[in-house]
Amino acid sequence: RPYQIAATERILWKINSAYQAKNWSTSDSGGYIWHTTGSGKTLTSFKAARLATELDFIDKVFFVVDRKDLDFQTMKEYQRFSPDSVNGSESTAGLKRNLDKEDNKIVVTTIQKLNNLMKGEGDLPIYSKQVVFIFDEAHRSQFGEAQKNLKKKFKKFYQFGFTGTPIFPENALGAETTGSVFGSELHSYVITVAIRDEKVLKFKVDYNDVRPQFKSIEAEQDEKKLTAAENKHALLHPNRIDEISQYILNNFKQKTHRQQAGGKGFNAMFAVSSIDAAKVYYESFKNLQKESNNPLNIATIFSFAANEEQNAVGDIADEGFEISAMDSSAKEFLSEAIANYNATFKTNYGVDSSGFQNYYRDLAKRVKNQEIDLLIVVGMFLTGFDAPTLNTLFVDKNLRYHGLIQAFSRTNRIYDATKTFGNIVTFRDLEQATVDAITLFGDKNTKNVVLEKSYKEYMEGFTDVATGDARRGYLELVEELAQRFPDPDAIVKEKDKKAFTTLFGEYLRVENILQNYDEFSGLKSLQDLDSDDLSAVETFKAKHHLSDDDLSSMQAIKVPAERTIQDYRSTYNDIRDWLRREQSANDQESSNIDWDDVVFEVDLLKSQEINLDYILELIFEHNKKTKDKTTLLEEAKRLIRASLGNRAKESLVVDFINQTNLDNIPDKASIIDAFFTFAQAEQQREARELISAESLNEEAAKRYITASLKREYASENGTDLNAILPKMSPLNPQYLTKKQSVFQKIATFIEKFKGVGGKV
Repeated sequence: RPYQIAATERILWKINSAYQAKNWSTSDSGGYIWHTTGSGKTLTSFKAARLATELDFIDKVFFVVDRKDLDFQTMKEYQRFSPDSVNGSESTAGLKRNLDKEDNKIVVTTIQKLNNLMKGEGDLPIYSKQVVFIFDEAHRSQFGEAQKNLKKKFKKFYQFGFTGTPIFPENALGAETTGSVFGSELHSYVITVAIRDEKVLKFKVDYNDVRPQFKSIEAEQDEKKLTAAENKHALLHPNRIDEISQYILNNFKQKTHRQQAGGKGFNAMFAVSSIDAAKVYYESFKNLQKESNNPLNIATIFSFAANEEQNAVGDIADEGFEISAMDSSAKEFLSEAIANYNATFKTNYGVDSSGFQNYYRDLAKRVKNQEIDLLIVVGMFLTGFDAPTLNTLFVDKNLRYHGLIQAFSRTNRIYDATKTFGNIVTFRDLEQATVDAITLFGDKNTKNVVLEKSYKEYMEGFTDVATGDARRGYLELVEELAQRFPDPDAIVKEKDKKAFTTLFGEYLRVENILQNYDEFSGLKSLQDLDSDDLSAVETFKAKHHLSDDDLSSMQAIKVPAERTIQDYRSTYNDIRDWLRREQSANDQESSNIDWDDVVFEVDLLKSQEINLDYILELIFEHNKKTKDKTTLLEEAKRLIRASLGNRAKESLVVDFINQTNLDNIPDKASIIDAFFTFAQAEQQREARELISAESLNEEAAKRYITASLKREYASENGTDLNAILPKMSPLNPQYLTKKQSVFQKIATFIEKFKGVGGKV
């Protein structure tokens, strides 16, 4: 990426020019790189460090990280980029041994190990050699004692800091800023540019302040008053904790895009203000989920954070791996949380130092793999932790400047089309703090670029300030769909197919964004409300904090019925399948419609996908209500055609309904069992017929079909397909035609039966 190359070149230029001028060990022989969080700083710093080792006058390059966990992550990252380029160390003694090695490997170390080395070793040969220091995340500890020791001990050094959030005079608590420690800014790549370049996502921030009795303390900005309010009478009041916990449980699926059964969606983090807060929230979630059939998998992690002096407003206290300094009740709670984790994942971690480190690493891995739904944290994981599957951060903590951007940035890694921004839900009034932080670390137009538009703008449409593009709102798109395409089955002409695909794709994109807004969830819930039931109406108003006028405004909005949207999705899928067939048959030449500018929103369709089990459960429910097979078949076809992954199973489900007495099936679990038994028998029958009709080699064909079912697609690569064909010379003109015909039939078979299980 150009910005990474530019930054690396600036560092090498600075080292060379300072060396030529013999101007080392000063602020003029270094500088800092301001690259926003999430823009690939580790790779940039690695490349700079690697190239610095190749300068013939440089004896050693140190890459210095802030904590042991980052030490581990950085070693792993560096080894991925270039396996033999780094030396890490488990201890200060190990670091000293690495310094004695006559190689040009990068020495990866923590600030703590480096500082211990400088304090403990009076005179080392390395102190008088030409040395480059590259600091990852140039803030916090680097300003303290270690920086003084480094300048005292090393005689010929060049030091560079990488940061996404520099300390400027505006947010510095003392005299030191990033510039005064490292030297001038050498290169910048700020968050606004990264968002425009689509390297990171913007943020959607919900300021959730719907608890009237706690409004004043949630709006408090004074740190001393906030610390004093960390008790059961104010911020940790049981009513407040339970209300927020219940809100998170109620809205979790919506925020993390898990509303459809079987949908993988994303996971979330919850940043809280203290260990006490972590404890009461953890207990609250546990109690509120006692009766749940499908509880969220919730974990927590924290450790002792020494009361070090802050260098900048909003610094997140640095939690080390030393558990011994924690008080007994905190340690007891951590032990309980780790014991619950061990029970869930069949692991065996503890609260001793090495056990806790291993817990940290295992937890990080499981968060990235989405095995943890919600992680409660105090400081750990809020800086330097990357998990693209994480899309939501709940906040009950007064974040500022550096800490705010760092914490928010856990959510804004690029993932897929369904992840359009990082979701932030804050239970304190952080509106001004958010604007202050993004203005400090961006440019004058930052707010328009970094923060997602409001619910009203997505409903009514807006002009994008950054690009000048007009974006149509949900209301206009819904109205146009209803006017132009009232009956999706009547879309026959190719130009109408293209117009519908473009319009419905636009609708899917806006709806995907609106799913994250509480107001939209309320609007969707309103469709199921019986407006004649006055008690239900009052309950609905209280739940969504609505006045009578608010409710009337919502009732005036036309929301398409779920059935209508299913029909639209079905038609959208039909057109996609039709277009693929047309293109593969090369019929496009006879068409004068250009489809090149049409993008099918497959990721968005998949995110709203309903799995087969859920479809079967709905069929069971419909059968109980209707008892009319024709109506039931229509409903089943509608559900399946609207599902991208199950369309090929339409005939299988229809045959199952026709050949089964559904009235004899007692419950939802039984209909699923009955279907899979039926489908496995059909799979064997159709496989036999296919092998017989095409005169295939039976054993080879069964092996090939079984392997294809396992990987869920048929492949023409390799010799497996050739081995199943009837005896025929490859030179025979019919050979390729036969091979292609057999492949197409098997591919169709695999689409129909994948996921069914059983044998061929």
